This record gives sequence, structure tokens and C-alpha cells, in this order.
Amino acid sequence: MLHRYPKRVAYIMLVLTALVAALPLWGEAVFGNQANFMLEKLTLMLILALFAMSLDLLVGIVGLVSLGHALFFGLGAYTLALASPDFSPASMWWMLPLVMGVSACVGLIVGVLVIRTKGIFFIMTTLAFGQMLYYFISTSPLAGGTDGVFIMFRPSLTIGETSLVNLDNPYSFFYFCLGMLLIGFLFLRWLTRSYFGQVLDGIHDNEHRMQALGYATSGYKLVAFVIAGVMAAIAGMLAAMQYGFANPAQLGWHASGEVLMMLILGGMGTIFGPILGAFAYEILLYIYEHATTHWPILMGLTIIIAVLVLPRGIAGLIIAPPWRSKRQTGPEAVPVHEEAALSAKPVTQRKGN
Repeated sequence: MLHRYPKRVAYIMLVLTALVAALPLWGEAVFGNQANFMLEKLTLMLILALFAMSLDLLVGIVGLVSLGHALFFGLGAYTLALASPDFSPASMWWMLPLVMGVSACVGLIVGVLVIRTKGIFFIMTTLAFGQMLYYFISTSPLAGGTDGVFIMFRPSLTIGETSLVNLDNPYSFFYFCLGMLLIGFLFLRWLTRSYFGQVLDGIHDNEHRMQALGYATSGYKLVAFVIAGVMAAIAGMLAAMQYGFANPAQLGWHASGEVLMMLILGGMGTIFGPILGAFAYEILLYIYEHATTHWPILMGLTIIIAVLVLPRGIAGLIIAPPWRSKRQTGPEAVPVHEEAALSAKPVTQRKGN
């Protein structure tokens, strides 16, 4: 399942990345007075793309469908909100490790319990843990209850008295989020192409066979669960930084369902697909919300059509475009699914096998 994709995938992603990074050059010319709003919207897309990418490690790579992944997203937001000083900005140098450490500890505790389950039971247990934290936060005076917690200052990124990045500036924060997304993408690409990633690939295909070969599959799944939780918490921290508050809604199953729809729309198990899915979902959401008050119906129909027409999501459309197969005729024509398999060659093979 972990493959080298055709070169057009890299070209398309590089072009889209350059287009997004050049927003200050064309933003005002295209959006006019709404340029600042679109900058904020695009920043949110970057954050949600990181969130969706973290879920892809579980769902697309390992094969563990989670309906409680928003637990870590909200945990990152609340860790920032509760740990930030009241009258001065926190330092990103200790806030980011704190968010990662708290989410890793919670992910380890929750993971030890949920990894024991499989299938629908895994889905329900992750949902249960997510909802438990949601109701705890909603009723806790320390966390502000249903009103949430406001963050008075964004964390600072400085060395001594020198500011490296002014995160209070919308454009600087936009590029900071873009950088975090790129780091997350490169990390997951390295992880999935490593020996550890190949074991996860084997677990996704046939866990019983991997166990018969002597692999402790529970340990591998637990590590993947913790890594996914840490990445989701970082995305939650960025979301709290953008809007200046942490809210219980960031922990609920609705948030978990939305990020799962982004994953389905973009394409599971591809790493770059969730990025496209997050952007596509937010763009459709913006269009539907301005078109009708019954936008959830339109969004639901869109997801259903996407599942039926694009079972591999937008990423599958890029990896194996249907029009390429139409140009192949005669007895030597290669079917679409075989072309995709040929164009996506395995990364590496274990030495000695």
C-alpha cells in the first residue's frame, strides 16, 4: 500500500504549495476587501490539513478507523489555553514540547486500552474516550465549561530579545502554519517509507500474517496511535492560536466526523490526499454555507457522491486519471486499477527476502 507515486503527483503538489505560499502576491488582487478574511480561511485550511494528515496515519496507513481523534485536537488547544500566562505570551520553545508531551502521555494511556480492540469496537472505544473528555471539559469550571477558555496572547518565538517570527502578524502566522504542515508531511513520508512504515503497511494488509512472522503488532499500532495524537494536538494548538480560545466543540465527535470526511474526500493512505481533502472540504463548506441554510444536506450528498464516483478520493484521481485508460485500446490495454498498481511501485524491499 505504501508506494512511489507518479512524478505528476509531486509536480502538482509543488505547484499548489507555491501557489498557496505566494498568497501575499495575488491575494488582494483576487479577493479585494476580503483578502484578510481569505488569509484567515486559508490558514485554517492548513491547520485542518495537518489534522487530517494525522488521522490518515491511523485510518489509511494502519487501518484503524477512529471516531475520537478530535480528543487530541481539543487537548492541544486546551493545553495551550490553560498553560498560557494571563498577562504575557508563553514561549513557543516550551509550549510546543508541553503540548506534544501531554498529548503523547494521553495517547499512550488511551492507546493501551483501545489498541486491544478491533473493527467496530475500536471505533466505539475511541468515540467513548473522546466523548468522556468532551463532557468533562464541558462541565469543568477550570476549563471554562461550555464557554471555553480565552487565550490573551499568542506564544512568542524568540531568542533572547530577538523575535524570530512575529506570530501576531497574520502573514507570519500563515507561513508558520504552512511550515508546520510541510514538516508534518515530510515526517509522515519518511515514516511510511521506513522499515517501521512497512510494518504498519503489513499490519494494514494482514495483521495475523505479521503476527505469525513474529512482529508485536500491538506495539507498532500503539506507537502509530501516539504519533497521530501528537500531530493532531499540534494542529489543535495552532487552531487555538488562530482564534484565541479553546472550546469544547473542538473535542466533540462532530469534529472527528468532519476530519474523517476530509480524509475520505481527499483519499486515504496517500499522505498528500488529506491535504487536498481538507482544502476541498473547506471550500465546499464556504460555498454551501453562503448558498443555503440547509448546507449540511448538500455536504452530505457531496460526500456520498465522492465515495461512489471517487472511491480513492481526489488523490486517486491524480494517481490514476481515468482519461489515461481511455487512450489505451486494443488487446494490450492496461486496466485503470492495474495502471495504478504499475505506476505506484513499492518503496523498498527487505534485504534478504
